[in-house]
Amino acid sequence: MKIALFGGSFDPPHMGHDSIVKNALEILDIDRLIVMPTFISPFKDEFSAPPQVRFAWVNKIWGKFDRVSISKFEIEQNRPVPTIQTARHLYDTLDIDKLYIIIGADHLSSLDKWHEIDALKKLCTFIIAKRDHIDIPSGFKTMDINEDISSSRIRNELISDRIPNQIKDEVINFYQGEQCKKFQNV
Repeated sequence: MKIALFGGSFDPPHMGHDSIVKNALEILDIDRLIVMPTFISPFKDEFSAPPQVRFAWVNKIWGKFDRVSISKFEIEQNRPVPTIQTARHLYDTLDIDKLYIIIGADHLSSLDKWHEIDALKKLCTFIIAKRDHIDIPSGFKTMDINEDISSSRIRNELISDRIPNQIKDEVINFYQGEQCKKFQNV
């Protein structure tokens, strides 16, 4: 089976994420796309929306898509999970012939810091979603998504037209409200 993994904080999910999911289903030769929200990224100290809220948002947007599975694996670990652990979990639980990992181009600068990156590169093929006019080294497969947005910008500026309609009101209400402030002080 050919699997693509698209993980992230999704704090909140936005139209760039939506473009990645839709493009992956359209252009990649895959049997299944697994969308996996993190509990918290190994490179972050905090989240704004708690994991279960982010999982619910992701599920509302893509949970009914054919060939898409929304996974709670990293959330259920209740800690930061290195991608190598997630990849090994997928190989242990699925009959995988090929594993792709989709990341945004903004993650290229820290890729060499990922836990066991050399082992991870042997297990998967990275697909880089072009973003912010970042140069992508040769040797990487790429995906054009033509969306220049980030979750942090949405949180800071509440840019509602960059949030998928299925969750737009919830996201705006969450980041404007006291719930968000409560989780930022955890």
